[in-house]
Amino acid sequence: MSAFLTSFPPLEKGDVKLKTEALKKVIIMILNGEKLPGLLMTIIRFVLPLQDHTIKKLLLVFWEIVPKTTPDGRLLQEMILVCDAYRKDLQHPNEFIRGSTLRFLCKLKEAELLEPLMPAIRACLEHRHSYVRRNAVLAIYTIYRNFEHLIPDAPELIHDFLVNEKDASCKRNAFMMLIHADQDRALDYLSTCIDQVQTFGDILQLVIVELIYKVCHANPSERARFIRCIYNLLQSSSPAVKYEAAGTLVTLSSAPTAIKAAAQCYIDLIIKESDNNVKLIVLDRLIELKEHPSHERVLQLVIVLKKEVIKTNNVTEHEDTDKYRQLLVRTLHSCSVRFPDMAANVIPVLMEFLSDNNEAAAADVLEFVREAIQRFDNLRPLIVEKMLEVFHSIKSVKIYRGALWILGEYCCTKEDIQSVMTEIRRSLGEIPIVESEIKKEAGELKPEEEVSVGPAQKLVTEMGTYATQSALSSSRPAKKEEDRPPLRGFLLDGDFFVAASLATTLTKIALRYMSLVQEKKKQNSFNAEAMLLMATILHLGKSSLPKKPITDDDVDRISLCLKVLSECSPLMNDIFNKECRQSLSHMLSAKLEEEKLSQKKESEKRNVTIQPDDPISFMQLTAKNEMSSKEDQFQLSLLAAMGNTQRKEAADPLASKLNKVTQLTGFSDPVYAEAYVHVNQYDIVLDVLVVNQTSDTLQNCTLELATLGDLKLVEKPSPLTLAPHDFANIKANVKVASTENGIIFGNVVYDVSGAASDRNCVVLSDIHIDIMDYIQPASCTDAEFRQMWAEFEWENKVTVNTNIIDLNEYLQHILKSTNMKCLTPEKALSGYCGFMAANLYARSIFGEDALANVSIEKPIHLGPEAPVTGHIRIRAKSQGMALSLGDKINLSQKKTSL
Repeated sequence: MSAFLTSFPPLEKGDVKLKTEALKKVIIMILNGEKLPGLLMTIIRFVLPLQDHTIKKLLLVFWEIVPKTTPDGRLLQEMILVCDAYRKDLQHPNEFIRGSTLRFLCKLKEAELLEPLMPAIRACLEHRHSYVRRNAVLAIYTIYRNFEHLIPDAPELIHDFLVNEKDASCKRNAFMMLIHADQDRALDYLSTCIDQVQTFGDILQLVIVELIYKVCHANPSERARFIRCIYNLLQSSSPAVKYEAAGTLVTLSSAPTAIKAAAQCYIDLIIKESDNNVKLIVLDRLIELKEHPSHERVLQLVIVLKKEVIKTNNVTEHEDTDKYRQLLVRTLHSCSVRFPDMAANVIPVLMEFLSDNNEAAAADVLEFVREAIQRFDNLRPLIVEKMLEVFHSIKSVKIYRGALWILGEYCCTKEDIQSVMTEIRRSLGEIPIVESEIKKEAGELKPEEEVSVGPAQKLVTEMGTYATQSALSSSRPAKKEEDRPPLRGFLLDGDFFVAASLATTLTKIALRYMSLVQEKKKQNSFNAEAMLLMATILHLGKSSLPKKPITDDDVDRISLCLKVLSECSPLMNDIFNKECRQSLSHMLSAKLEEEKLSQKKESEKRNVTIQPDDPISFMQLTAKNEMSSKEDQFQLSLLAAMGNTQRKEAADPLASKLNKVTQLTGFSDPVYAEAYVHVNQYDIVLDVLVVNQTSDTLQNCTLELATLGDLKLVEKPSPLTLAPHDFANIKANVKVASTENGIIFGNVVYDVSGAASDRNCVVLSDIHIDIMDYIQPASCTDAEFRQMWAEFEWENKVTVNTNIIDLNEYLQHILKSTNMKCLTPEKALSGYCGFMAANLYARSIFGEDALANVSIEKPIHLGPEAPVTGHIRIRAKSQGMALSLGDKINLSQKKTSL
């Protein structure tokens, strides 16, 4: 203590200024952890009685941080004197001292100190000055929250205070306390003045918005009570109130008028606010409003899309009608998956398109129906009913197979199963098929089909029966084929894959029918009918009537189904009726996970690398100590201004500028040249460094360039003069028109000053332009991939020749080397079975598509160290793209050892 008094101005003696400095140093020492136990009484005796405002403010800080209890937790005796001093300050005539003391009491955690002060705190609620009253409300709120027993009637007291109070800041504090302490009283007060809310001050309006949000979030039934109040607050003069009211309105109501009002409020704020930070925050909320549509808006969207889909039906005058319909179907699919309650409105309209001539649109509808019937149990009866209605009019065999599978998998009632069997019999026509077809060919026509014909000749069929061939024109058989039922027509055309699908469907519904119907006679009858249909199809496949015979795989599948129905084992029942549906569920889950992962990757790619308020470095304004940077400051500032930042080259040495420098001449040539090749989106910039290595002045030094491939030199570089051992940079622009490898070649010509000889020439090395600079990974659906694969006429088959021994490692190496994306799901590539097939896809910056199919295997018989073998087939629209991509794969197949 003596050391303190000698090193600091004394606290006992001296004027106010000296005591102020001493008290500041005492506070700093306590904050630094110093123990000053004997100092407390000195400050109480000599500093506490002072009336100086600065001293009083410092004392508030001192009493907040000084230890107030003994080591055993009891209150120090000296604090009774402090408490009495603050009771006097609460009754001080100066409003600043009263208000400061009330704010200090909010920080006290000792109930023994607060209890004697409660009458004085209550009295401050009636003080003439608003500064004292609003701090009194805060003090009462804090004490009630921490020590409710000291003032149990605080909510009632503050409610009465709020009703009679006129000052906005006091009302705001009182209302905020009621929100947290007694929400019912706060609502009672609000209901009495809800029509005058727009006349309140902005600080009170903000607290009212907070209350409405909390109440409606906890009890949605209260929304109608406060919606008008929030609408009124949208017209507030305070931007903060408008912003909060708009956000609350969106949570209260999803009606189009509410969304529109909130959006308009956000737009007004963006226009009127000058602060860019505020604009960005409001813009985020506006984007969020757009990305989370309401139910009513989705319903309106679905209605519009349904109308557009119906308009495109049977409209073929425009070549893009089919593509437009396909896009509409996919959009409705997405809406139904995101908003399941919309699916019931969409499905009946879309299922009409299963009979569409455009197979791509019908396939999209079928995919949607398959997903909907699996996800939404309540829609299964509706989907089955609509599927049975359109089943007979389906024209595409691929769609027919899918419809058969859906009906076989999800028909679960006896009536639906019998309806499916009826539709199948109707679609097959008269059975046995072979006998009925031979009868038709033999001329045993129905009465309506009998026509007068010319002379006929008798023929012997392969079955040993007679057939009559009429002299009718060839248009009659075509008409007969048109009159065939659809499934019968598919089979006679030789498409027996649909027969295998039909056998699976018949097996499923027969097994399910036997579990639903207990009568043995009906079970056997249905089972026999299903087996008869399969047998007649096998008979047809092995006859000469179809255009193409049945394949062995289809025979095996139909025979297996016949065996299953003949034995009816529980194991086969589980496989056909349970595990098939589980497989579909797993596939849809994997597809959903893959879509979420791709969306996450896309959102990560869209992250802004440069924020709007990030600084831009200008070379002219760079400090001297920053000029030592090895980076091109001008280029960096230009790229930053255009929003095109370069990747950090230190992370990948292979991507650095030095690795893009091409040496064009030798070190012993009179003129040394090297070029940095910078590839932009549609052009190539060659930055050529030319160095005069002679002691002569070179005049008319000109860079002459020519191109090979789809490259074009924009302008000829201007000639220049090089002093002895001088250097210069020459820039040349080359336009790129398509994605294929190109070569730039040329020479440097010059005259030697004072020499009478002809012009000198130095031939430059070729610059090879890599196709990888134009190719970017892209994605497409399986249907789009197959369609492009069928359309593209240029194919390049590359034989795998590599030293890589792992299939997955080779695939990843090819993806990295070609910038292509693997469309085959990762789960389909997982595991190890000795072979792998994957589809790759990429798109050039010119919009050209590149497809590749990787078919590779691991020759196990050659040992574990045997390299991967196989082929890569590349297809593209242009020859140059296919050849260039093939050359790239050939050059990079082998893994280089580092």
